[in-house]
Amino acid sequence: MPLDPFLEPLVANLPPVPEQIDDFPAFRAQDAAGAAVMVEQFTEPGPPVRSRRTVTIPVDGGTIDLKIFHPEGDGPHPAHLYIHGGGWIAGTIHTPYIDITCQERCAGADCVVVAVEYRKAPEHQFPTGLNDCQAALMWMFDHADELGIQVDRVSVGGGSAGANLAAALCLKLRDENGPKLALQLLEVPALDLTLASPSMHRNATGYGLDLTTIEQLLPYYLPAPEDATHPYVSPLLASDLSGLPPAYIMSAEYDPLCDDGQRYADRLNAAGVKATYSLQEGHIHVSSALTKVMPSARDWRTEMIAALNNANAGLSQ
Repeated sequence: MPLDPFLEPLVANLPPVPEQIDDFPAFRAQDAAGAAVMVEQFTEPGPPVRSRRTVTIPVDGGTIDLKIFHPEGDGPHPAHLYIHGGGWIAGTIHTPYIDITCQERCAGADCVVVAVEYRKAPEHQFPTGLNDCQAALMWMFDHADELGIQVDRVSVGGGSAGANLAAALCLKLRDENGPKLALQLLEVPALDLTLASPSMHRNATGYGLDLTTIEQLLPYYLPAPEDATHPYVSPLLASDLSGLPPAYIMSAEYDPLCDDGQRYADRLNAAGVKATYSLQEGHIHVSSALTKVMPSARDWRTEMIAALNNANAGLSQ
């Protein structure tokens, strides 16, 4: 279907990533400030939850923050690890948007949600961010009693670069005989960093996230260009996708990353992994945030929460 008419003026005014970033802390601060303004204008407030707190945990070479959201009612509850986006170089759990996103999942799917503040490139290139996400997940399992979570109902999810890390984490856990997860919930995922999907060129420009921006981000994240073919960088290129958690994959029609989701779902299903692919027609990369102004963004949210609820109930997608 055509691009949603509401989005036409929005995509024309989305700020591009600078061609050269010299001061990454300043860039991240500016990015967070711009995101806060967008949320105030376009995003519905999050529903109430029982509690929200931040903890700091040790990881290899440092520490990271986790933000923990508890639903109402006595546990134990299902649990969900949320991994935010930001092109591997930006984004933080300490923003209104992440609070809203996690509150929606916490209240809507009656689950404990843990958001992870993984370390960013270029200061911390691959695989540091992925390892941080794994450390956060293992901390959840190690503290299951304290958190009041059901260890057989733990899922992982994220958007964009966060979805990339979520998918890679599932592969890494399988390869290392780690805990079994109930679902990987991947929204607008980047799954092939060789940029081979046809949508990279079909939607290369004019929809907010441009192909040139994606190309610019990769050298910040990857120690070497050839790392783009590593399965934990490009899960779509992994030789074996069997034994992974069920997947629910939501892509935006007008997004350079669009076809990554379809291709990954096809490969997962071919490998015997239940994968549902849902194309969000008429939408762009950031559409899911526009719940205050777009009914179809609210529909996106409803579908996402339903996928979590089904996984938490042990139902097939």
